[in-house]
Formats: sequence, structure tokens, C-alpha cells
Amino acid sequence: MANTNNTVTTEPQNTTQENTEQLRFAKRFIRDYQQIAIYKDVNPLDWEDWRWQLKNRIRTKEELAQIIKLSPEEEKGLDRARGKLSMAITPYWASIIDPEDADGPLRRQAVPVSAESAVSPHEMTDPCAEDRDSPAPFLVHRYPDRVLLLATDHCAMYCRHCTRRRLVGESEKKEDNSLSRFDAAIDYIKSNRKVRDVLISGGDPLILEDERLEDLISKIRSISHVEFLRLGTRVPVTLPQRVTENLVNMLKKYAPIWISIHFNHPKEITRRSKVACDMLTDGGIPLGSQTVLLKGINDRPYIMKKLMHELLQIRVRPYYIYQCDPVRGTQHFRTPVATGINIVEKLRGHTSGYAVPVYVIDGPGGGGKIPVGPNYVLSQAKGKYVLRNYRGKIYTYLE
Repeated sequence: MANTNNTVTTEPQNTTQENTEQLRFAKRFIRDYQQIAIYKDVNPLDWEDWRWQLKNRIRTKEELAQIIKLSPEEEKGLDRARGKLSMAITPYWASIIDPEDADGPLRRQAVPVSAESAVSPHEMTDPCAEDRDSPAPFLVHRYPDRVLLLATDHCAMYCRHCTRRRLVGESEKKEDNSLSRFDAAIDYIKSNRKVRDVLISGGDPLILEDERLEDLISKIRSISHVEFLRLGTRVPVTLPQRVTENLVNMLKKYAPIWISIHFNHPKEITRRSKVACDMLTDGGIPLGSQTVLLKGINDRPYIMKKLMHELLQIRVRPYYIYQCDPVRGTQHFRTPVATGINIVEKLRGHTSGYAVPVYVIDGPGGGGKIPVGPNYVLSQAKGKYVLRNYRGKIYTYLE
């Protein structure tokens, strides 16, 4: 939080006729946060202001201790969380975590613990080799027809399992806000006619102001051979207030734009995050979810099935389950690969096909996404396939 006396600052809001509807909307969510002592006097219009949320993020152990009962592991982790990936938790996210349960799925994703200081021998700073595959600043080109553009190194909240922890986070150096820093990346995309798909990620591109984000999108949209434009974001999950009518209207101008959202647990699907997703979907923007498999958070088949079902109910298509990348300091989050395969086996055939994402491992060293799943082909010879179905029954298919 920006203030120094550990109390939340609020500013009076104009409650004239012009914002009556805004106030009515904001009051829908009062009971979701006013039971927390430091937020009980927050003006609803402030709470719904995404800039206020960013300004009042929880950054210190002392601030966090006013909201949750810190465990010894968390206290040690907070003392060591310095440098690039320090802690930053939005007031919204703080309002939905369990203040008593240190093993709560939302809390573990946001609060540093001492285990982050342990680095196993196979962990890497840049496990996906993005820096190696960067032909221009802020650009990654690995697959033949698509590129990744890193629009910012900031996020609303810094997830403790972050793959880009080498890049992402708050720093003393002020970020260059000029679009000119992307000139080389834009020129590279223009010159490479094989590139038909651009993913704008970061950091989180929705942290950018509407005007700056639109400037970047419009430059990419003006490239004739770019057919497919995507945004990768966790903002609808960690800062749903950022999804505004103005933002949606701006994105609609550049349709088709697809958005990949990072949902990890059913508890992340709140009344407020649902509103954000509804606004995007009603604006004609297709949504998909990329989930990271995390030990003790979503590594049980029944939890993952519940997440996939609830995502479909809010019109978000489950897309990927990622094996947690071997990035430094994340060993405590990783599961055996067999855990992910088992989850897919418990989904495939046991629920709607739309609820079954693809389980992938991002090949360490820049191998890209490699699908991994149960083996349903038992044997193959001379046009004869022996297959098993989701119930384990054996079938023979003749070509």
C-alpha cells in the first residue's frame, strides 16, 4: 500500500447523478470486503477503481499481518522476498484469501514462503529459453507462425510460481512507457510474413492504460499478414475491476482478439471475476484458460474437474494445463508428471470434451509445448490398432 501508517487511504467520490449507476454497481460487492478491518471504511467507488487497487497493493509483511495470521514459513519468505519478484497483492485478492489457513490455495499463490529460497539442481532462470529465442527486444519467436510480445514487466499481483520471475516484478528502474521501445519488434513482425499470430503478454498487458494498450494493438493490427491477435492476462482473476466498459469497447474495435486467462483454482471464480469475464464475453471476445498444475493447490482430479466445470459456466474454455516450469525457487509447487496424466485420465470420457484441456510440458531449454497424456493406443501393426477407451475396455480398429 502506498500509505505509511498501515491504513487504507480513500478519497471522496462525486456521487452526482452521472455516477449513480457506478455507485449502485460498486455497492453490489461491499459485503465481499468490508468484513476486513482495514477495508471496512473504503468507499465502494474506490474499491471498484482499478488504479486505486494498484496503488493500495499489499507490499510489506506489516501490511499483510493486518489481514492474515502469518505462518513462520511465510514470515521467513517475506523477509527474503527482495528484488525483482517481491510481493504485491491487490486488496481484492487479499479479500478472498483465507486469513487462517496458510495452505489455502489462493494464499499460497500470492504469499512468499521460505521454500522459494531452495533451488534444485535442474531448475533454471529461463527454463523456456525465451531470451535465446528473442530476435528483437521484448519479442520471442519460437514457433514458425507466431510470436510472443512482452508488453510490460509489471502485473497486478506477482504469483509465486511465475515462470518469468527473472523479468517480472517491481524495480527501482522506471519502466520506459514510450511505444518506440517496441519499434524493433514491430519491424521484425512486419518483415516476417510467416508470422500470422501475435500473443501480447508480459507481465500483464492489461495493466497498461487503455490508450497505451490500444496504440500497441493498433500497430500490430495494421500489419497485413497478422491474422490472429491474443492477449495473455491474469487480471480478470487478480484485479477484475480492471475490466471496464471502456476497455471492452476499445478491444472490440480490433476484433477478432482472443484472451487467454490464467485460472488455477475454483475459489478464483468469484462473483466479481465472473462479472469481468461476462463483460469480455458479451463484448464478443473469446476466452480460454491456461491453468498451471500446482502441488497442494489443484493437483487432485476432483479439484481440477470442478475448476473446468465452473470455467465453462462463465464461458471460459479450458485450454491448457501446464506442468509447472522448472524455474528457480518453485520446486515446492511441482508435481510428478504422472499427476497431470492421471488428472487428464479422470477427465477424458468422464466429463464434457469442452472441459478437458490439453496437458503440456514446456520442453526445458526451449522445446515448446509438448502434449502429454494417457496412452490409449495399446498396439499398432499392419493397419490394425488396438485401443482402450476411458473405461479401460479394449477395442480393435481396422484401417
